[in-house]
Amino acid sequence: MNNWTISFYTNGRGDELVQDFIRNQDEQTQSKITRNIDLVSKYGPNLGMPNSRYMGNGIYELRVRGNNEVRIFYISIIMNREVMFIHGFKKRTQKTPTKELKIAINRKKELT
Repeated sequence: MNNWTISFYTNGRGDELVQDFIRNQDEQTQSKITRNIDLVSKYGPNLGMPNSRYMGNGIYELRVRGNNEVRIFYISIIMNREVMFIHGFKKRTQKTPTKELKIAINRKKELT
């Protein structure tokens, strides 16, 4: 099975917002994020529950469980077998905040 290429959103100023978000997590959470990203690299964007969930509009969420509930939104570019992580946040409520999903939708529009 061919692996998927992983990339991360960079804004117009060159800020690595998603990678900075990951770097700012505690060591245990970073390890879980890395493990889940490796699963996406191996199995592609349709990884499925409990690690991933489709959110609509071509956007998926990587679900990192533990002391810190973390979500990282990503999109896939099928022709290039690429998965791009576009926004990350700490989940503090039961429901995904609309504001966080809107950020991901805007970044996807910017990229496509």
